[in-house]
Amino acid sequence: MKYWKEWDITLFKWINSEQVYALLDIICPILRFPKTWIPLYISLFFIALIHFKKDVWLWVIFTILCITLTDQISSQWLKYLFDRPRPCHVPEITNVILRVNRCPGNASFPSSHAVNHMGIAIFFIGSLAKQLKSYKFLLWLWPFSIAYAQVYVGVHYPIDVLGGLAIGAILGFIPLILFKYCLKKIRKRRL
Repeated sequence: MKYWKEWDITLFKWINSEQVYALLDIICPILRFPKTWIPLYISLFFIALIHFKKDVWLWVIFTILCITLTDQISSQWLKYLFDRPRPCHVPEITNVILRVNRCPGNASFPSSHAVNHMGIAIFFIGSLAKQLKSYKFLLWLWPFSIAYAQVYVGVHYPIDVLGGLAIGAILGFIPLILFKYCLKKIRKRRL
């Protein structure tokens, strides 16, 4: 356990304090901002609308379910269970560069940004796989870039975002499986 903690802190310091680039100083805070991704959400909605047509309402409901599930489990349950302080709140970690206005007050593990974005990426990619075709790889970059940004700006350890990505992947499959099941049932009834 001690090895992982030391590795986590060492990697955090390397990403946050040693791998400093002016471009990332601008981009990483923007990646974390929810409104940055509105064009992506709108684009995916229109892709879903074209593909699912009158069943798009089901896709929207399960998208909302996915967001609610990932957010509530990460921010309301797991953060309180693990109660790990954020690196920007740990005085022993020197030279933390905080690239956002403030250090959030809640716990660090797991990163809710990582959980939420990976969960919804799993849902989007799984439900729109045929429509996204070769653009799927861009959707995979989305949660990973946000996860990296969380460490770079100084609000999470690498283990927080790696754990968040894993938890988000697991949670994202739940609404995806339910969506595919319900969609199949609805379309079968119409026949």
